[in-house]
Amino acid sequence: MGGLLLTGCSGDGDGGGDGGKRPDGKGSTSTSAAPTSAAPTTVAPAPTDLGFVPDPKRAPKTEADARRIALAVVAGPDVWGPDYVKRTPHLSEPDYWPVLGANCSWETGTRPSTALASVTAYSEVPADGALGNLRVAATVTVHRTEADADWEMAGTLEEALRCPDQKLRDGERISGLISLGNPFGVGGNYTADDSLGERGVYVNDAVKGEQFYGWYQSRIGQVTVATVVKGAPGYAEQDSGTKVGTVPAQVQALVTMLERVQDELEVQS
Repeated sequence: MGGLLLTGCSGDGDGGGDGGKRPDGKGSTSTSAAPTSAAPTTVAPAPTDLGFVPDPKRAPKTEADARRIALAVVAGPDVWGPDYVKRTPHLSEPDYWPVLGANCSWETGTRPSTALASVTAYSEVPADGALGNLRVAATVTVHRTEADADWEMAGTLEEALRCPDQKLRDGERISGLISLGNPFGVGGNYTADDSLGERGVYVNDAVKGEQFYGWYQSRIGQVTVATVVKGAPGYAEQDSGTKVGTVPAQVQALVTMLERVQDELEVQS
């Protein structure tokens, strides 16, 4: 599961990265003798840190500043792909903060004082023939400090351990949830200070059969970003001969938000 998330995130976000490819191995057409030993291949070293240098002057100090940044960062349907459109409502309410209760059901809670702002943008691909209604969302949370954002990441991992089966709302639930976290430099994560992924089975009583569920979340500094896909008939995580893959769009939305966070908060040259 971690490879699915973090291999996708290790490219440039457009699916055109060369990760894992070998140099051209075609033989020479010359009649001269081949060298007795091949020249050593130079491998570019992996980065040792993210390279993100936050500017304290640009760090949000108020809820208004944080909400402006969250709205600038959050991924709408244009980022997910040409087939995606806004859902209604498209944006969450300013104080919306879901919490996982002791009974493993999601409920509306109160935004903690450690979070300055949080915005979720809801998008979808409308049903079309054999393809069901694919619903996705992107969330940006701006915390007061990097430590606060780090605690959110840890809490997300703990939720899957505590409640592998969760009720999203009446008629919707996920089960068999597994999660995996990767700090920078581990598991192919070269796009964020910290990343995690969750996978499970999604069931909607209004839709026949079980679907897939995927949640990707990353942190840069004091900001966390997340994308979620709730599967639908005709879709799969990866493209196949009969189903449309959703992972490329989900990774593209996540990486785009990470790039936007850096644009908003890093030191400007």
